[in-house]
Amino acid sequence: MTRSSLTTPPPNAGPPGAVPGAPAPGTVLSSHYGQCFGCGAEHPTGLHLKARTPDGTTVEAEFRVGEAHQGAPKLAHGGVLATAMDEVIGMSVYLFRKPYVTGRLETDYLLPVPVGTTLHLRAWCNGIAGRKAYLEAEGRIGAPDGPVAVRAAALFIEVNMEHFAKHGDLAAIEVEHPDYEVNP
Repeated sequence: MTRSSLTTPPPNAGPPGAVPGAPAPGTVLSSHYGQCFGCGAEHPTGLHLKARTPDGTTVEAEFRVGEAHQGAPKLAHGGVLATAMDEVIGMSVYLFRKPYVTGRLETDYLLPVPVGTTLHLRAWCNGIAGRKAYLEAEGRIGAPDGPVAVRAAALFIEVNMEHFAKHGDLAAIEVEHPDYEVNP
């Protein structure tokens, strides 16, 4: 993975510890918003990622590349692949039970991904320092141990729910996330 110093954990970044209330190993993770292009079941042309945590520290998901996801004829659009990486990484910070947003995403494309392919995604955290989480993901063609087609490294920043209320739709947040307190 080619990565910048911005997505490399500093020496003081520690691994994420066990978080009370975090999803247990084997848990299927819920969508963070029904209309989300990455994980929302209600988005008509979205990626519809369904993620789970096999061990409580990593997240796995599958993405079937459809006709609506192509860039070049019969090949996945690079931006859609970057979106899949961002989404699976974003779902992995769900394990910390705090809201985060993408600060930086670096993506390496290693192989073309044809329409009709199932991309097996996996994401994990390399360290946390203050409000910053340093994460990585990979997408493999055809099987969890298939050839790596895309890799990503990211910096995610912890925010509070007021961030989403201020810049988004407070009513939708309250409907989809009744477990979070929002005080705009």
